[in-house]
Amino acid sequence: METETFETTGDGLADATGLAMHDPDTASGLPQLDFSHFGNQIFWLVVTLVVIYLILSRVALPRIGAILAERQGTITNDIAVAEDLKAQALKAEEAYEKALADARAQAQAIVAETRAEIQAELDAALKEADAEIAARTAESESAIADIRAGAIEAVQTVATDTAEALVAAMGSKPDGAAIKAAVENRMKG
Repeated sequence: METETFETTGDGLADATGLAMHDPDTASGLPQLDFSHFGNQIFWLVVTLVVIYLILSRVALPRIGAILAERQGTITNDIAVAEDLKAQALKAEEAYEKALADARAQAQAIVAETRAEIQAELDAALKEADAEIAARTAESESAIADIRAGAIEAVQTVATDTAEALVAAMGSKPDGAAIKAAVENRMKG
């Protein structure tokens, strides 16, 4: 069987792996705050900052700049397209307003034309109705004149008959010609 050998450090402490362990009594504290290591730490700090600067300036910042430039170009193009579309919309609105005004004018012309046609038809119908009313009025006046003449003749006949009957009732002999002349004079006024 093999025996394990332990190496010891100056203070005599060793672990099972053979690595020296630090004695808490002899440790100087945090190594990054040890002034003897400042030169080495400053060197690596400068190297790290230079490497980060080179990576950022050569790789990351150009990509970010390209993205920002592309975004700015897209925004500028979008604004230009929006202005163009706005101008087209204004032209379309003007064309719409003009077409609407033309349509209104045309509608008013159609309304005026239709109104004139309706008025002409109405005037013709009124003339026809007036002519028909005048014809019926003439017929009615003729019929009324015939009825009046018949009524007057009937009144004269009745008046003559009544007068002859009254004269006969009074005991005299009626004279037909005298009674007829008297009724006609009375009818005249």
